[in-house]
Amino acid sequence: MGIYATFAPCGLHEPERGGIVELKWLEDFVCLSRTLSFSRAARERNVSQPAFSKRIRQLEQWAGAPLVNRVSYPAELTVEGRRFLEEATEIVSAFYRAQRSVCPPPSDPFEVVTIAALHTLALTLIPHYFGSRDNMPPMTRLKVTPDLGGIEDNLNRLVTGGADFFLTYAHPLVPFHLDPALFPFIRLGTERVLPVCAPELRAQVHHAMASAEPVDYLSYGDESFFGVALSKLFARHDTFRRRTVCEDTLSVGLMSMARAGWGVAWLPEGLIREELAHGVLVPVTHDPALVLEVETRLYRHANAARPVCDRVWDVFTSRASRFAPAHA
Repeated sequence: MGIYATFAPCGLHEPERGGIVELKWLEDFVCLSRTLSFSRAARERNVSQPAFSKRIRQLEQWAGAPLVNRVSYPAELTVEGRRFLEEATEIVSAFYRAQRSVCPPPSDPFEVVTIAALHTLALTLIPHYFGSRDNMPPMTRLKVTPDLGGIEDNLNRLVTGGADFFLTYAHPLVPFHLDPALFPFIRLGTERVLPVCAPELRAQVHHAMASAEPVDYLSYGDESFFGVALSKLFARHDTFRRRTVCEDTLSVGLMSMARAGWGVAWLPEGLIREELAHGVLVPVTHDPALVLEVETRLYRHANAARPVCDRVWDVFTSRASRFAPAHA
């Protein structure tokens, strides 16, 4: 985005600092603060890594202080970088709020609340929590924007103000580097992610696992939430040897392949409740070391609140304790 502005960061008023800064530099920095990886942030920002690194250095030159410690791996923000992050995030959010305010829909009486959601949760948890339309604040339209398998776009929408809420799974193996003061969240419940297969494959899979032979595996790949979490889980527990026969970032896609007998997939229990009840899919093992338990969370941006968002937040808060056990 070729947007330029003049900003003077707090505490950096010397003449050689400040000046012209591009909005995309700030967006780059916010992205890097989440990924803590220059290569991954560059991919997300759709630029080469050298170009991305150059833009971060230009931002540091403008700010007059190092914002990122490049010696550590993964990268980490410096003290100045952590202090600057909140300001950078707010500037980016304020820009997009101002952009949206220019042309509000004049004839639409409804207020739109946008929830960026991981695909599976858009299918299972949102209908479960809201239930009847009567549970929504009056004159409110809900806009759900499911992802395509990764979490980066959804996080970026939350951080930049493109979404009011972010509904996601969470697990210590996949940390989100979000400031809890700036991005508070509600714990909605927990869910097990189970290794399952078609019933006709269970004996074959048990034999292969007992013999330490590779099992046909339905993979999420390396970029999605479950893909990252499972790769780290397997690194801790090498009892499951696997050969990838299919890759899909979406749980619903892997569920279809598992039902068709292609191999073993790790699937959220809430998504496959009926398949388990009717024996269409069966657990491969009950070993707790190979069962992934995740939290479901709803995040919001503390500095981008609207009264209607407060009311939706209250709906989730008031129903969380009531519905979390059923979802777990």
